[in-house]
Amino acid sequence: MAQSPKAGAKTPGRDVFSGTPTPSSTKRGGRRVYMVAGGLTKFAKAHPEMDFRLMCKKAFDQARLDVPNLRLDHIDGTRISYFSDHFSRQLKAASMVQDFLGLNPRGSVRIEWGGATGGECFQAAWEAVASGRMDTCLAVGYETMSRVQTWKGNEFIALASDVNYDFPLGGFYTGYYALMVVRHVYEYVRKTKFANVKDEREAQKKAVEYASRVMAMVSVKNHRNALFNPYAQYPKKLELKDALESEMVSYPLPREDICTMSDGAAAVILCSEERAKEFCDNPVLVKGVGCGTDTMRLSDRPFGKVLLMPHEKASDYTHLDYPGVHSFRAGRAASLEAYGHAGIENPNKDLQFIELHDAYASSEIQTYEDMGLCRYGEGYGFVERGDPFLKGLDYGMDVPRAGASPVNPSGGLIACGHPVGATGLMQAVFAHWQLQHKIGEKFGSDRLQIPNARRGAIHSHAGTGSSVTVSILERVKA
Repeated sequence: MAQSPKAGAKTPGRDVFSGTPTPSSTKRGGRRVYMVAGGLTKFAKAHPEMDFRLMCKKAFDQARLDVPNLRLDHIDGTRISYFSDHFSRQLKAASMVQDFLGLNPRGSVRIEWGGATGGECFQAAWEAVASGRMDTCLAVGYETMSRVQTWKGNEFIALASDVNYDFPLGGFYTGYYALMVVRHVYEYVRKTKFANVKDEREAQKKAVEYASRVMAMVSVKNHRNALFNPYAQYPKKLELKDALESEMVSYPLPREDICTMSDGAAAVILCSEERAKEFCDNPVLVKGVGCGTDTMRLSDRPFGKVLLMPHEKASDYTHLDYPGVHSFRAGRAASLEAYGHAGIENPNKDLQFIELHDAYASSEIQTYEDMGLCRYGEGYGFVERGDPFLKGLDYGMDVPRAGASPVNPSGGLIACGHPVGATGLMQAVFAHWQLQHKIGEKFGSDRLQIPNARRGAIHSHAGTGSSVTVSILERVKA
């Protein structure tokens, strides 16, 4: 193991940036890019009847049903995503997918970026079209996580942390996210809601109990949303009590607050404006894209100023140590870039829904804050008010502001599953159907359709917050 640098020392190449990024709308160029179709397999614990190539073809074939005049020779190239060679037990698996889809000899690039692999694949396809290199690009992603036992799969996933420093101390990702949410609770609940409790141990205990109940509300929301999503792996009429009492995996994260390993594939077809008009009468515009990064090693993350949203001011965060391990600076940076592209000043007003990377109920709450849906420290209240819930669904609890800012109407990763290379593309498919107002057609029920959906966001997150993508999709047909 390499020797750890001294505390406070700058490591080579270490990012010490702490200001607000220049609005990326001033730097954006290229062509307008449209999503014309998407498809996916059901996400499941296992698909023993299909290998990864067939799963990708099933997703691609479903997407082609919505663009019947698109031929294989219209596709100029592909971006193919999967997280781990270990799950497939096959190097160059992307080349095998390309071959199986009948797309040789066109160009193809394999994408891997931890938990954000699918989200980055989407943006890589966007870049291929926006740059003019391609007129039509297929993005397809998959994962076959059932090929190994759960403990081995968790070990493979944990290799996306710093194996020199973090991995030997924590091992599996649930441990990392438990650590981060404990700090989040301390920073935003213990110091505020329980500031009058003088005994430190008792104060933190009460704070965690409160936060655990709110995290359970997120789990209930996502599982119950998924009851109306036929592609979801883990739909469930979950009760708050059952979520709170489920098996503890890594304190304070119980089983129901954690996503599942999955098999599945998803495909997205992106086009130039001219091509989109040929293939589809209601394409969806990719209005903005954003990408953010942070250090792999948690202890390398510097403290600095909060990257401010247009509707925030510096005085909101006078005494906040940022980003610490309680917030994801990469998510804030990615959101700012995407919002800058799309002209979004207040996401609560300008977005009708968000499909958000909720590998843990805790990280969904943290990401509300990173994306500016509420100020840092207000994520728990955001849930208690009911803002991220869907209006008209029965959650078995009081959610007075349901429908204000719906998050994960599909059920998110917690309920849909998380076949890593496909997950971000899955979010794009669900967002596309929302914006085309086709949820009823695609799901067999319109219970999850957001009324008058005009604009939505998809968010992918990797590592312990080391890389994040945010993309904004917009309905262009009145």
